[in-house]
Amino acid sequence: MSVWDDLQGQAPVVAQLKQAAQGDTGLTHAWLFTGPPGSGRSNAAKAFAAALNCEQDDVTMRGCGQCAACHTILGETHSDVTFVRTEKVTITIDEARELVSKAGDRPATGRWRIIVVEDADRMAERTTNVLLKAIEEPTPRTIWMLCAPSPADVLVTIRSRCRPVSLRLPPASDVADLLVRRDGVERQLADRAARAAQSHIGIARRLAHDADARQRRMDTVRIPLGLRGVTAAVMMAEKLVKIATEEANSSNDERDAAEKIALLASLGAPESGTLPPSMRSQVKQLEDDQKRRAKRSITDSLDRTLTDLLSFYRDVLIIQLGNAVELVNVELKSELEDYAGHSTPETTLARMDAINKARVRITTTNVAPLLAVESMATSLIQQ
Repeated sequence: MSVWDDLQGQAPVVAQLKQAAQGDTGLTHAWLFTGPPGSGRSNAAKAFAAALNCEQDDVTMRGCGQCAACHTILGETHSDVTFVRTEKVTITIDEARELVSKAGDRPATGRWRIIVVEDADRMAERTTNVLLKAIEEPTPRTIWMLCAPSPADVLVTIRSRCRPVSLRLPPASDVADLLVRRDGVERQLADRAARAAQSHIGIARRLAHDADARQRRMDTVRIPLGLRGVTAAVMMAEKLVKIATEEANSSNDERDAAEKIALLASLGAPESGTLPPSMRSQVKQLEDDQKRRAKRSITDSLDRTLTDLLSFYRDVLIIQLGNAVELVNVELKSELEDYAGHSTPETTLARMDAINKARVRITTTNVAPLLAVESMATSLIQQ
């Protein structure tokens, strides 16, 4: 087993990173990993970090996946490799300054001090500028790895100083192979999950292991079949937002409570009574962070739901254009064919555009999710 095994369908990227990991001198100090959600850009960065600090003396064997360095980096516990991801809407300036400070430290045990920023697209321009000098004039033995959906999601001043690594969504068959090999999923279920997830590895794994998630997805995909009239559209919007909110809250509530208990214990807070002012401010900061995390969780959950809805119209368009490629929702083939016969490709494209506009509004503006989804839903009404 090597660190590259989970990078399914990314042979050119693996070859590029393997070659780079074999050289200790002249190595590019900043890398930008880009690719659509589910392509594995953060996994590629992690594998590359492991290969760079791998303990193998033979450079051709680096990334062995067996040594202590590989194990600890893949487990995100290596002292010289920092992973940065945010569960809030953005990465803050204070967090960026901490990264710059950490990047100035020499590696303690490995060859390289590595900073992996998995959500580089979630930094505002002012925040990104904090990193600019550190990336432009890096400390010796320090490597930056930034991950984003596309180069356009990172300021040009940053991306011009990074070596690009472009990933693509792997074929569904490769994702299914990974689920079978790594997670022990039965082959037929793995194929279905990989296809339904449209090759998004993380979502495919969740669908393979969670029957409720598979049912929620199917309920979402079937919504257009009964979408007739404004009343139905408004009810559909309310249902989609409710599902996304409940799913996000269910995963956050228990975690929020555990974090608060841990914070109070670390502060030595009394078991009852009013907290001292110094403790109240820290608890308030935690609660504010949790609220921001909850907002992002709901946004991400709703975006995934709209992506599932989009797959319905994608299949309708494929049928209308002659079935050139495989359908995502094969189980609904007869219903899709009937729906496709009552509309045109132009209408289908307009509906897909309405869904994508709603996704952009929800993820990039402060619009109320329900309003954005209601506006979208009225554009999907079947005449």
